[in-house]
Amino acid sequence: MEQHLQPGAGRRRFAPLRLTQAAGLAISLGSALAPLLYAGRAQAQGVSTPPQAPETAWQQCAHLTGDREARLGCFDRWAAQQASPDASGPADKPVSASANSASASTTPLSASVPAPAVAPVLITMTAPAVHDCRNPQFTDLSRYWELEAGTDCGTFSIRGYRPISLSWIGSDSVNLKPSSSTADHTAATALPYSTSEVRIQLSVRTKMAQGLLTGLLDGPQSLLRDSLWFGYTQQSYWQLFNGELSRPFRSTDHEPEVTYIYPTDAQLLGGWRLRYSGVSLVHQSNGQPLPLSRSWNRAVLMAGMENGQNFRLQGKVWQRLNEGDDDNPEISDLVGRAELVGTWDINKDNTVAMTLRHSLQADVGGSMRLEWLTKVGDGGIPGSRSGLRFHTQLFTGYGDSLVDYNRRRTGLSIGLSLVEW
Repeated sequence: MEQHLQPGAGRRRFAPLRLTQAAGLAISLGSALAPLLYAGRAQAQGVSTPPQAPETAWQQCAHLTGDREARLGCFDRWAAQQASPDASGPADKPVSASANSASASTTPLSASVPAPAVAPVLITMTAPAVHDCRNPQFTDLSRYWELEAGTDCGTFSIRGYRPISLSWIGSDSVNLKPSSSTADHTAATALPYSTSEVRIQLSVRTKMAQGLLTGLLDGPQSLLRDSLWFGYTQQSYWQLFNGELSRPFRSTDHEPEVTYIYPTDAQLLGGWRLRYSGVSLVHQSNGQPLPLSRSWNRAVLMAGMENGQNFRLQGKVWQRLNEGDDDNPEISDLVGRAELVGTWDINKDNTVAMTLRHSLQADVGGSMRLEWLTKVGDGGIPGSRSGLRFHTQLFTGYGDSLVDYNRRRTGLSIGLSLVEW
């Protein structure tokens, strides 16, 4: 018989045993005489004797007078049930005696048994869930622009913007002698650039402010977040394989911008959901002196929508701003005045996208870019997500770089991109 011993438990065969036997004898006499006294009183008063209540567990133990060890063990089990009730039923259920004892009734205890002792209160502490502003329960557009309280990553921390990428490009042609219709904007001599080169793109952003209008219109407890961002993108074309020219950078474009995003949530046809609208001021230039200087400024209106977790459409229209001297007067007709980006997540590892640009006024310009990205590796840390992608991209049209704003070019690029970091 398994026992849980406490200090002093090894001496229970002496004085504690006699005390238990005396208590058991008194209980037995009381339980035996009570029905007789009640019956005699009922007969004296001329009333019928009610049926006896079923024996309780401790009364069953009291009947085990022939075996002191079995009797004591029975009381021990009964006492243990009162202190620690079984989770599957009441604590005062019948107690079975040992196999060698006389059989006893297993009728449940009656209400006359004292209430069991109150079980000790178990106190547990659970750490609060860690806030994850990239939680996948939110949609991609919500996480990207941090449109909701659950996707808010705070201000003045560095985020990814456009992909940070390193890729090889093979093209059908290269601009050996960049030119512009503006006077003194044409290169004096042609350079033997290679049609095979490397493109490096760096792109970061930071959120400068949030809750500017949503907090004012909806109150500080609003779950929506508008935001003000600063972004910077740099794209360079490096003639890595051109030893004849000592591997120069053929062109480097710089694009700083300030963007305001408002969470515009509305249900559209076909299951599409409008998620945001915004406005942006963009400057783009190649930082070159004459005759290769190219630059323009734009005011951009934008919006984004999604269909479930797999389809996204983002559109932009812009108006060029007057910056005084015009290095490239035809750039709006050639590069375009509008852009539409469609993205399809085939599964969690593969994404395809298409970017279309159009002038909206002329049919000669614009461009098309097709891309496929597939995940490389995992996050390295359990529960983390890998942001590295292998990408393949096909571009055709105007404006792959500012120096090529007026030259149609088709190129295939293959490389690695870092996204979602």
